[in-house]
Amino acid sequence: MAATRTATVTWNGTLAQGSGTVSAGSSSLFEDLPVSWGSRTEAVDGRTSPEELLAAAHASCFAMALSGALVRAGTPPDHLHVGATVTFDKVGDAWTITRSQLDVVGVVPGMDSAAFDAAAEATRDNCPVSRALRGNVELSVAATLEHDHPH
Repeated sequence: MAATRTATVTWNGTLAQGSGTVSAGSSSLFEDLPVSWGSRTEAVDGRTSPEELLAAAHASCFAMALSGALVRAGTPPDHLHVGATVTFDKVGDAWTITRSQLDVVGVVPGMDSAAFDAAAEATRDNCPVSRALRGNVELSVAATLEHDHPH
């Protein structure tokens, strides 16, 4: 069965001088987050942007997909921390999302760095958000395996 999720935006004014708010429809977990053109291309200034929301979506999707892949490989993770950096840049005359760089740090008992790197690389192209972006956005991942040291 297909799952659908919703969000809404209310925008007032022109692109350059206007502003809006974005709210989560399905979960209602956030409401009226401020958004503006300036928050996309200049200073964040206390506002979010589609690129920040895409970074959150990509990081959370990748973390879930990598966790699932590690479980299937027989090496379930104790901890994964994923960051995504989405780049919004001018390509010719058009503003375009050009990159999503994923950075993952993991604690995965029984796995060595080479295997962790390989799992991260495979997941880079295969989590659902990556598949939606692939072919349009440059995708990269840097993986660091940490060893859990008892104190």
